[in-house]
Amino acid sequence: MTQLVDGAVPAPGIDAPVAWHYGDPLREQRLLTTGAGLVDRSHRDVLTVGGPERLGWLHSIISQHVAELVDGQATETLVLSPHGHVEQHWQLVELGGTVWIDTEPGAAAEVLGYLQKMRFLKRVEPADVSADWALLSLVGPKVDEVLAAAGLPSPGPGLAVGLPGGGFARAMAWPGPGGVDLLVPREARADYVRRLTLAGSEPAGIWAYEALRIEARRPRLGFETDHRTIPHEVGWIGEAVHLNKGCYRGQETVARVHNLGKPPRRLVLLYLGGESDVLPEPGTAVELDGRTIGFVGTAAHHHEMGPIALAVLKRSVTGESHVTVGGEPVGIDG
Repeated sequence: MTQLVDGAVPAPGIDAPVAWHYGDPLREQRLLTTGAGLVDRSHRDVLTVGGPERLGWLHSIISQHVAELVDGQATETLVLSPHGHVEQHWQLVELGGTVWIDTEPGAAAEVLGYLQKMRFLKRVEPADVSADWALLSLVGPKVDEVLAAAGLPSPGPGLAVGLPGGGFARAMAWPGPGGVDLLVPREARADYVRRLTLAGSEPAGIWAYEALRIEARRPRLGFETDHRTIPHEVGWIGEAVHLNKGCYRGQETVARVHNLGKPPRRLVLLYLGGESDVLPEPGTAVELDGRTIGFVGTAAHHHEMGPIALAVLKRSVTGESHVTVGGEPVGIDG
């Protein structure tokens, strides 16, 4: 679906349709913290929900409070199992009488299947529109300058604004003050890339983007989650789960764990050994005295911190514990 440009190295795994880097991933990371980097995330799946009952209906089947979203408001949400385990993670925008959802690559069929299953007789119209829309992310302190030079609007925190020709610009919740997602017609993607490049942005790969995500300790579905993950373990309470709303699937588990304050696991940052350029794959066991006490999520070489990773560990494990990954000692922060 995505056309890699000359000089781009394709990313591994589910990110393979987009650029991993353009030859210098550490420089690209620095660009995202000092300038304005353009990250191609056009492999993310996109869905829409139209119809007059869309907000009230979605409010009843997801973890976020969306019944009163106003035009141009953006948020994120989860779909939980009946036992409160995380099944889906969406970014969500209400704009122009339509709810826009973007989610992980390859997840559209599952998301659409869930929406169709929960539709009943509601006046709603869910659809998979991934083939028609592409997501580009501008990251860095000079993002507003680039948008202004390109003649494009800059949204405020938690907001999205429409783009000429359709789509929207949405403020990112991370990393740092500069970050905007641009959802653009797929047929216009190349034109937007040229426009933003002429306005002062430079290309950066998904490696650089993921390294900053790790530093910011932002979980990603399927990387820092498994079939047992509950929202409290990875920091999604508040951001993607609203604690003061009506009934939804998995709510009892959310409330019980929140009231007890003791989720069984927690998300931490690992400092990996620098002896090897080979990073652990997602799902690699984290061990303590030969016992598995968690798993590695995403790992990357960071331009300042060296090799780092996110991991989900048993709550009892502390930074003083002698923890290993692949037999090599690692440091724990968090």
